[in-house]
Amino acid sequence: MNHPKHLRIADFRYQLPDERIAKFPLQERDASKLLVYQEGKIEEAVYQNIVTHIPSASLLVFNQTKVIHARLLFQKPTGGIIEVFCLEPHEQYADVSTAMLQRGKVWWKCMIGGASKWKNGQILTLELEETNLKLSASIVNREPGSFTLEFLWNQELSFAEVLHLVGKVPLPPYLNRKAEEKDDERYQTIYAKLDGSVAAPTAGLHFTNEVMQSLQEKNIATDFVTLHVGAGTFKPVKTETMNDHDMHAEWLEVSQENIKQLLQHLDSNIIAVGTTSLRTLESLYWIGCKLAQGIIPDFSKIAVEQWDPYELQNMVSTKESLETILQFMETNFMMRVVTRTQIIIAPGYNFKIANALVTNFHQPESTLLLLVAALIGDDWRSVYEYAMQNNFRFLSYGDGSLLWGKNQRK
Repeated sequence: MNHPKHLRIADFRYQLPDERIAKFPLQERDASKLLVYQEGKIEEAVYQNIVTHIPSASLLVFNQTKVIHARLLFQKPTGGIIEVFCLEPHEQYADVSTAMLQRGKVWWKCMIGGASKWKNGQILTLELEETNLKLSASIVNREPGSFTLEFLWNQELSFAEVLHLVGKVPLPPYLNRKAEEKDDERYQTIYAKLDGSVAAPTAGLHFTNEVMQSLQEKNIATDFVTLHVGAGTFKPVKTETMNDHDMHAEWLEVSQENIKQLLQHLDSNIIAVGTTSLRTLESLYWIGCKLAQGIIPDFSKIAVEQWDPYELQNMVSTKESLETILQFMETNFMMRVVTRTQIIIAPGYNFKIANALVTNFHQPESTLLLLVAALIGDDWRSVYEYAMQNNFRFLSYGDGSLLWGKNQRK
């Protein structure tokens, strides 16, 4: 496998005018345009009709993570505002779900706007008058790029419930606007289930109950995994080559049933809805590959590190990898694998599980664009040029694409 360490991020640059960024969603989710790419050919469709571009007996895999109200605005006694952005739970918690269920107190890693104005030892509070909810925050530790905060609150509520009541939707920074009431619904997929993301798995925003029903009627299977999207998804690549870029790690959760579904569909198409679903599926292969070699990952930490796919030796077949995970889970009475992945998918990567991707249009010089280039090769440029010339809307609230990989399984 070719190693992407030496890829120049400047080679994945294109011009994205601000007016092409969709600042608001369309009125109807499934009215968004859909670019369909297959074997060098491009055609236009809409999400309402995506089913016509997917063969029966395929499997679509969705990310069922739920966006939390991760932005908290605390007021200082002097009247100034300190903005706290909740990134991820402190490592003392086994996983995101456990941390979200904490009551009365929790530690969380956060970014802080105006941190220099937050004095050591100072406790800030946020109150919701109509429910008498009072949330306080204090700094436990200062780390490079983030802070560990201790949150305390006065009611018998989970932290997920507290955030829902007092937090705000964490819209992507490139939208350059404040969250509005309708964002509560529209910056969330219709199948969102497990609290934990600070950004939506945006490819799924286009799917409606009607679209899901049309898939079922055509004998197209659907399944749901979980990857909690971190703020690192917006982290720009600031290094000249990928070698020096530190890929963000994100929590994933996959069940025995998910793996059984994948095994049943290895002879047909497995389509990831969103880059997060794709990262989850491909990470599974590398976990199974390690297990097959007698390497047991530390699931409490990062099970798949960013360069593992390019440096692990003695790879096994996809079927053997998935069967090895399943056997390991059954032997160890694990209904789910819950761990973190740091996988980077870039040109040079050979896809093991997914052979197609439903995704939006991504920022220039981003790891998400590298993933697209890994799937369809240099044709990513013609896809993006077509989208630019034909009035497709870009980024989170924009239009999307169905991209069939170069090595797709028939």
